[in-house]
Amino acid sequence: MRGPATVAALGRAAWAGVDPEGFFRRHACDATPFPVRFPGLGEVLFFSAADGARDILTAPATLCQAPLPNPIEPVVGQNSLILLSGEAHRRARSVLTPPFRGELMRRYVDVIAQVAEDEIATLQPGDQLRIGHVAQAITLDVVIRVVFGVTGRAERAEFSRVTTQLLRSGSAALMLVPWLRRDIAGRGPWARLVAFRQQLDRLLSGQIEQRRDSGDHGADVLGLILGATDDEGNIVTEDALHDQLRTMLAAGHETSSTSLTWALYHIHRDPRIRSRVLDELATAGTPAEITVLPYLAAVIQETLRVHPTVPIVLRRLTGPLTVAGVACSAGDVVGIALPALHFNPELWDDPESFRPERFLDTKPSPFQYAPFGGGYRRCIGAAFASTELAVAVGTVMKTLELRLPTREQRGRPPRAVPRGIATKPSREIALDVVARR
Repeated sequence: MRGPATVAALGRAAWAGVDPEGFFRRHACDATPFPVRFPGLGEVLFFSAADGARDILTAPATLCQAPLPNPIEPVVGQNSLILLSGEAHRRARSVLTPPFRGELMRRYVDVIAQVAEDEIATLQPGDQLRIGHVAQAITLDVVIRVVFGVTGRAERAEFSRVTTQLLRSGSAALMLVPWLRRDIAGRGPWARLVAFRQQLDRLLSGQIEQRRDSGDHGADVLGLILGATDDEGNIVTEDALHDQLRTMLAAGHETSSTSLTWALYHIHRDPRIRSRVLDELATAGTPAEITVLPYLAAVIQETLRVHPTVPIVLRRLTGPLTVAGVACSAGDVVGIALPALHFNPELWDDPESFRPERFLDTKPSPFQYAPFGGGYRRCIGAAFASTELAVAVGTVMKTLELRLPTREQRGRPPRAVPRGIATKPSREIALDVVARR
């Protein structure tokens, strides 16, 4: 029979799984860490203040591992950078990080703008722009073009179809309960996921083989990786390359599409913010100029503060570590609850308000604001994501005059709920198309 403590722990885990932003924000004022027990992972001790974030993010790589099992492994594979630890993680990161340097990613701003323009090209006054649908289409096509260099319409459509089916096949139950991952005579949810993953791998193999046969790797991310070696002179193995590419395709577009959705929602929910963004966009003549607009950048930063797409940062300790004065032992899993950290009233003035100006006034510390994680495991695509979001938001708003329907203006914002690799708004949000600019 389960005792009250066990029932309470299961209740906390269920709440955190269904409504992570709501659950963790309630702990924004907690001066002490709080535990949450997750199925398969065990107890995680969460911290919501800057001192805890600092101790976790600056802990040596030799003291930390990626906590396993991880529910995204069926999609991305065991060689994914997200799942690696120790020396394997360091070597993989040495190959994968250089192609995502900010100065290289800025060469793709025109591609991002063109993708956004193409996606909204048919919308006319009286139509509705479904933000989540459009955001997913834009960010997926951007990854297919920028990471893989696939430019043909038919080839991009096939990559998009298979990727979408793979991500949809990764249901919450299948991702969280390993014993459900069974093939029943070639049928069932697990068989479908494996089949879609194999289809995507065949597409990836064809793209890789084409590059190697031509002798011209190209200047996109795939080309840079194919031409790179780690610091010991080793190239990425075929299986590892597939896992890393699947990670970029899945994680890279799902997180960005969520942030793009939230950014457009908040901009059009507040007429003052919308007007200021439009005034600033009027000064930008090219996609490259959009990327350096300070207020738009602040809107994106505020979006990531209010809605971090991956709401928790986790480390499994391999040795003793003191976190915010708490002695933790080898085997413990410690975490940063980003919604709690980002809403901590001791760190943020009026944290409940969506106020981009806060990022114009000051630059928060990396232990106060960590939407891309931090330390040696910080997201390698952070610079590209920020560039992509600015260009996509700017292009949509320079092309269409949009309005949030009155019912959305007056209603409560949707919750952020787990969907695959990232969290997403709990309902589709539609903007009315007023005019084409």
